[in-house]
This record gives sequence, structure tokens and C-alpha cells, in this order.
Amino acid sequence: MRERTWRPGGPVDVAGTLRPHRRGAGDPAWQQAADGAIWRTARTPDGPGTLRVSVRAGEGVVVGRSFGPGGEWMLETLPELLGGGDEAAAFHQLMDRLGSMRHPLVYELARRHGDLRVGRTSRVFEALVPAVLEQKVVGREARRAWRWLLTRYGEPAPGPGPEGMRVFPEPEVWRTIPSWDWHRAGVEGVRARTIINAAPHAGKFEAATSEEADRLMRSLPGIGVWTSAETRQRAHGDPDAVSVGDYHIPSLVGWSLTGARTDDAGMLGLLAPYRGHRHRVVRLLELGGTRPPARGPRMAARDYRSF
Repeated sequence: MRERTWRPGGPVDVAGTLRPHRRGAGDPAWQQAADGAIWRTARTPDGPGTLRVSVRAGEGVVVGRSFGPGGEWMLETLPELLGGGDEAAAFHQLMDRLGSMRHPLVYELARRHGDLRVGRTSRVFEALVPAVLEQKVVGREARRAWRWLLTRYGEPAPGPGPEGMRVFPEPEVWRTIPSWDWHRAGVEGVRARTIINAAPHAGKFEAATSEEADRLMRSLPGIGVWTSAETRQRAHGDPDAVSVGDYHIPSLVGWSLTGARTDDAGMLGLLAPYRGHRHRVVRLLELGGTRPPARGPRMAARDYRSF
């Protein structure tokens, strides 16, 4: 076991900052213990690793404990994971410059959640795979597939973490998953082929900046603006990567800021004053915005498995 104590130098919402990396309550790579500590696993450049993150609120410090060959790397990158490199101050300066042009709700949420940060994992392929699994399906369907595939193909997490935790498989493993196991996981051919075709490029993704990774990913079949944005938000901590094409976000932004539904073009127009921090504003609206009333039945989860 290795340990690192990090003093952020200001308030950080650790749980809120790490929550976007969680893929449902049963995520084998992300669990929160009864004492509030967060456990997560990763396939690092040095191999599999497990990280436990806790807070000593009275001392204003974050404590990281790590296990496995990748543990040292996870401790070295702990500040970045928790938004240590996030330019949150630049966002607040932008809000000051906007003055009366800023929306009152955005201003209030920025004030209320001043400890929220956009962190980065620096593991692009690890963020890309679940984003592909979430393409055009309901959340519970994507989360079920993620759990099944990690449980089946991920290796047990190093260390004494919560039972059942797994480490993201190597890119080569994703290339060799047989069609029947994609089927058992509930993943149809298009999403499976997208992941398989992207796996050989994993090394290029990891070495790229957010802008370069956007171009690389979108040059591959099956990866568009939405998937790239969802990946870069998590892997690069890109505060401006907007999930254009999302089923829910345009309505959230439109209803929160104007009281009316809108589409992608309308959403981008409403977010335009916050360019450079548009994803951050969406995160804030997810925390305290309003959604339009539901209309009609919800999209049903599909099931490609045979019994």
C-alpha cells in the first residue's frame, strides 16, 4: 500500500468531482464505502491499480491510498483527478466579466457549488468504452453492459477494496471479445464494432491533447461529437466539451434558462456566453437546474440477449 496526502488549497467537493466517473450504482470500477471513502480502479500506464480517496475535513486534506502496480501512478495523478488542474478561477472571472449578461441561475449555482471541480483521469480509452456503450440507449441498459463486460473480462482489483471490483481490461482484450459475449452483455453489433475498431488506437488517444483526441476519435466509424465530448469531459477534464446530441441535456439547459424546451442549436446559443466552460455550466445545471415535465412513456431498455 502507498499513501499520499494532498492539500488542495481550497474547498473541493471530492464526491461530486469523482461522480461523473461512476457508471451506475453497481459499477465494478467505482464504489463508495459506508464511511464515505471512494474506491476506483484504473488501467494505468504501469498496470492495474486501485485507489481509495478519503477526506480529513478538519485538516483540509485529501488522503489517497493505492494498491497494485499502477498505484504509484494513481497517487501521482490524484490532484488532477480531483480537479487540481481545473481552471475554475477563470470561470468565476468570466462570470464577473459577463455581469448583467450572465443568467441569474448560473451565477447562483456557481456561487453555491464553488467547490465543484472538473477533474481528469488521463485514461482516454477507459472513458471511451462506456461512452460508446451509452450511445442511443437508456442508462440502465448501458450500465448493465458495462457491469457485465468488466465482471467477465476485467481482472480483480488489487488491494483490499470492496468485493467484486474489477480493473478495466487491456485494449487487446476488447478486440478479442467474441460476438456471443457482446450479445450476452446486451451490446448490438454497431457499438461492439466501434469499440473493437477503436482499441488499436488506444495508445494514440492517451498521448493526445483534448483537441487532438477529438479529431482522432471522430475519424473512426461510430464515434461522433457526443461520444467524443463525453470521453474528453472525463479523460481530459475538458470544461468546454458539450455533449451535443444528448437526449436530455438540451431540454435541461433550455428549461432551466428560459422555461422552454430547446434543441442542440438552441442549447449552444444559450451556452455561448460561457464558451470555454460550457460543460461546467451543464454540470451546474444538472445539480440545480430544472427539467421539463415528462411527456409520454419513457424509452424502454432494449435486450439483445437470448434466454
